[in-house]
Amino acid sequence: MKSKFIILVLILMTINSFSQNLNWRSMTSEQRHLFNINFGFDYGTTVGIGYGYKFNTKLPIVLNTEFSVPFGEKIVDDLKSKIGGQIEILNINEFSTTLKAYGVFRRYENKFTRLFNIGSEFAIVSGYYKPKWYVAGELSFDKAITTHVKPSDLTRTYFPEAIDGWFIPSGGNFSYGIQTGYSFGTNEINLKGGKVIEEDFKSDSFVPFYLSLGYTKRI
Repeated sequence: MKSKFIILVLILMTINSFSQNLNWRSMTSEQRHLFNINFGFDYGTTVGIGYGYKFNTKLPIVLNTEFSVPFGEKIVDDLKSKIGGQIEILNINEFSTTLKAYGVFRRYENKFTRLFNIGSEFAIVSGYYKPKWYVAGELSFDKAITTHVKPSDLTRTYFPEAIDGWFIPSGGNFSYGIQTGYSFGTNEINLKGGKVIEEDFKSDSFVPFYLSLGYTKRI
């Protein structure tokens, strides 16, 4: 029971979160609102929705928020949300580089415990972009800053020394992979996938890969 409880904590502390993909070259100056839906595998099969707003600035900036849940019987037991933005810092001919930064909030609950995590995510995306398509590489770092643990009555029955409260973990994950997308009209479909490793660069994560398929509508 004790080992299962510890594993549950580690799962939430290292779970990843991947932000919306954008093709800056396919967006016009009039298109400010971005609505997104995605399906993927990110420590389970998930579905997510998101909204972004593009500012009319010299360096393209999009602020966005996202919310995702896994498929399952009790959807609200597990969820993940994030808020932040991304900025294109380099645009030379067809080559582009974007920086992303987000605050991440995650919740996990089952019959053993309820976990709530506050973390952060930083990423850099760089690649070749055309108005109709793009291909790029992405490197991201997901850090669990603090986690609140509340053991269930069942856990306390078999593990009386279980305590609740806020804990400050030291773990984090690096993710690296490729992404591509195709734009048509005000629509965009994108696909991304890659590898996940722990921050020591030696150990594989609990689930060592990620994959997602997304659709974005620009208005």
